[in-house]
Amino acid sequence: MLLSYLLKHEAGKEKLVAKLKQLESSMSSGRKLFRLGNMVHALVAARRTMQLPDLVPRFCLTASNLTRFLYFICDTVLWARSVGLLLDIEKKKWRDGATKCYYYSLMMNLARDLYEICWRMEHIAQAEKTKQNPSVHGEQDQDLLCLGICGLQPFISLLISTLWKHPPLLLDTVKNLCDLSSPLNQLRIYKTNQGVIGLCGLISSLVGILTVASPHLKLKH
Repeated sequence: MLLSYLLKHEAGKEKLVAKLKQLESSMSSGRKLFRLGNMVHALVAARRTMQLPDLVPRFCLTASNLTRFLYFICDTVLWARSVGLLLDIEKKKWRDGATKCYYYSLMMNLARDLYEICWRMEHIAQAEKTKQNPSVHGEQDQDLLCLGICGLQPFISLLISTLWKHPPLLLDTVKNLCDLSSPLNQLRIYKTNQGVIGLCGLISSLVGILTVASPHLKLKH
C-alpha cells in the first residue's frame, strides 16, 4: 500500500512538473511574440526622433532606435529557431548579432546622455560665471575647458551638481551604464562576473520601475 502510494505520488509530481514546464514554455513564447510589437515601437520611435531639431540627439537616438529594431529582429529569429519554425539558422551567429545590436543601441543612448550632460554643464558654468561677473558673455564654449585646466575637482563638482539638478538625466545615464554590463561581458569587451551583472540588472530594473511610477523622472527626447 505504501509503495503504491509513493509511486502514485511521484507520478503526480512528475505530471505537475511537466505541466508547469509546458506553461512556462507557453508564457515564454508569448513574451517573445510580444516583442513583435516592440519592433514596431522602435521604428515609430526612430521616425519621431528624426524630427528632433538638435543634430546630435537626432543622430544618436535615431541610430539607437534603429539598432534596437535590428536587435528585436535577431531576437525574433532566435525565438523562431527555438520553437522549430526556422531550423537552418546558426544560433550563435544570430545571438552574437542580437548582442551587438543591443550594445550599439546602448552606446548611442550613452552618447546622447554625455552630450546632454556636457551641454547642461556648460550652461551651469556660464550662469555661475555671469553671476560672479555680469559683464562676461559669449565665453560658454570655453567654460568646460577652463575647468579642466584649473583642475579635476571643479570639473567633478560641476558634474555632480549638474546630475543632481537633473534627476531624469542621472537616472537615464545610470540605467544605460548598468544595462551595458551584460553585452560587454558577452562580447568579451570587458569580462566581469555574474554577480556584478546581476547587481547591474537589479539597479536597471529599479530605475525602470521608478520612471514608470514617476513619469516626470523619465528623460524626455
